[in-house]
Amino acid sequence: MHLATCRIVFHLHGNNSLKGKRQVAHSLIARVKKEFNVSIAEVDTQDLHQTLIIGIACVSNNSRHANEIIDNTLRYVQRIHLDAEVVNVSREHFYGD
Repeated sequence: MHLATCRIVFHLHGNNSLKGKRQVAHSLIARVKKEFNVSIAEVDTQDLHQTLIIGIACVSNNSRHANEIIDNTLRYVQRIHLDAEVVNVSREHFYGD
């Protein structure tokens, strides 16, 4: 079993409410779920208006496949036009029996 994960930190320019942040988060999560077979959720800083942190995970029986799915998801997230700027991406890969 291979698990590829990534953590994406966004800066939400000009956002000054949690309601606005939730709208961006829900839109992003729904679009990614529709396009890719991954697990995705807001994972941190739920109380900060201008910082959104999203976690994405893909489980596969092949490490290359899991990493390709994460790569494609990252490209998609950076390509769609949100009111958010990607400021940091971190990735990890786990292998287990």
